[in-house]
Amino acid sequence: MSEVAVFLAPGFEEIEAFTVVDYLRRARVQVRTVSVPEENSPRNEIVVVGSHGITIIADSTLKDYIERMEHKEPDAVYFPGGMPGASNLAANQYLFQLITKMDRKGLLIAAMCASPAVVIAQTGILANRKWTCYPGMENNLAEYCGSKLKAQELTENSTHIKDVPFVLDNNLLTGRGPGTAEQFAMKFVELMTSSETARQIHDGSCQR
Repeated sequence: MSEVAVFLAPGFEEIEAFTVVDYLRRARVQVRTVSVPEENSPRNEIVVVGSHGITIIADSTLKDYIERMEHKEPDAVYFPGGMPGASNLAANQYLFQLITKMDRKGLLIAAMCASPAVVIAQTGILANRKWTCYPGMENNLAEYCGSKLKAQELTENSTHIKDVPFVLDNNLLTGRGPGTAEQFAMKFVELMTSSETARQIHDGSCQR
């Protein structure tokens, strides 16, 4: 069975996280939610509070997840947006290394809203790819990457696509924001299972 790791840091966007987890589990994909500590925090807690004050108990802490996985990568990873959730994810060195390893192996990397600009851009995998994010955040890459020059290097020949619910480029799936979470999630389901499974879930859940 395919496994998706969903990384949740304090301040994550709840709609983006819960919608994707819910639809993937409806599709019988094995999903593991992983709590990521706040930037510079030594605490290792399984409880994570979202950007709108909704509390979730993750399946495991990042520390326990790393020990469980050892040198094995999941079939896909997902980084919901929200602030400061995305900033907390971006500050974690393990996640940086995991993203680059996953990309080298052609495994699916998914991110929504703030995370494509704040998290994914720093890894350099946006280069030569099409992508999307929360409107306007594509203009702040210098801030997220450390400098204008660094941002240009890390996103060389990339193309930001506006006004679309999601963009799939090779093994990178990026989404725009909370209102597009359902469409993004259904594409995720299709990629992890099949178009037929996605259609059945679409019809069974009375989607538009």
